[in-house]
Amino acid sequence: MSLLMILDYAGIALFAATGALAASRKELDLIGFLFFAAVTGLGGGTLRDIILDRMPVFWVLDPTYILICVIVGAFLFSTAHRVGWRYRLLIWLDAIGLAAYSVLGAAKGLAATGSPTIAIVAGTLTATFGGILRDLLANEPSVLLRPEIYITAALAGAGGFTAADAFGLPLYASSGLGVAIAFGLRGGAIHYGWTLPRYKPRPGRPPDEAIKGKKTK
Repeated sequence: MSLLMILDYAGIALFAATGALAASRKELDLIGFLFFAAVTGLGGGTLRDIILDRMPVFWVLDPTYILICVIVGAFLFSTAHRVGWRYRLLIWLDAIGLAAYSVLGAAKGLAATGSPTIAIVAGTLTATFGGILRDLLANEPSVLLRPEIYITAALAGAGGFTAADAFGLPLYASSGLGVAIAFGLRGGAIHYGWTLPRYKPRPGRPPDEAIKGKKTK
């Protein structure tokens, strides 16, 4: 089994686990667990394949990916209640999955197009879209709206892998570098609360006032 295949299966399993943990927080039934696991595990890769015009998408070509989501979802349906800190576990598993998928997505984008720019975009989307869908479905605060670094970590991991590959580093070295960068940034954001500078404008005007260009009575 190749290194990229290992990263692929590991990323699917980790993201599926975060989906199932989100289902546990909502006290859903078994089907809910499996649905959340599948959507979270397969969402990022599906978007990547659609954008790269890789049809049919990866889990249609290889149903093993679906089986991984089913196994992880069923396992956590039976065991998640034993974990008292499920949200903490969710965000750390998500960080590991994000790191693995930022590299895998970049590698697939590079193989499909040969473009470093597309590789970085593909890696970022693959690593983040499943988590975005999970939070949306679970009605949890979206990773996009939380202050700590998230998408930036995926972007940096994909960029680190792509740059290392361009310099001719072996696959295991470029992959390891990308994973380390992404996980280091995301892990630091979780543990230390790292954030990027935020936009600080003057307070926005009410919509009616902004449209009319003057204060409303």
